[in-house]
Amino acid sequence: MQDRTKEYLNQLSQALLRLHKALLDGERVMYERVHGRIQTNGAFLQLVLGDAWFAWLRPLSQSMAQLDELDGKKEESDPAAIRVQVESVRTLLTPSESGDGFGRHYYDALQRDPDVGLAHAAVRALLNATVPNKP
Repeated sequence: MQDRTKEYLNQLSQALLRLHKALLDGERVMYERVHGRIQTNGAFLQLVLGDAWFAWLRPLSQSMAQLDELDGKKEESDPAAIRVQVESVRTLLTPSESGDGFGRHYYDALQRDPDVGLAHAAVRALLNATVPNKP
């Protein structure tokens, strides 16, 4: 994979990790307000993986894994596949005030948590940049 493309994917991956963490932290606070304190990080992980409260975050987790898979390939990734995955992330991270699903939950998280807003802005800046395809 070309160095500029690899660096772009790495930057995007890191920005998505920060966004994902901000979303998880915010959801944990909301969950604990309703259900009480989560006793351990292991218990929290189990909730993230299996509880319906956190299900809306799973599409983001999956998109991040797919992006990391493209970045981690030993052989050169198809530039079209990279662009498709970046576009998929861009579409997913479109907040929606109406409706339900990820877009609505994401909109709500952006409204209530400044850390999510800052992380969102960093990811958007990368998503709006052109994916490098030449060294």
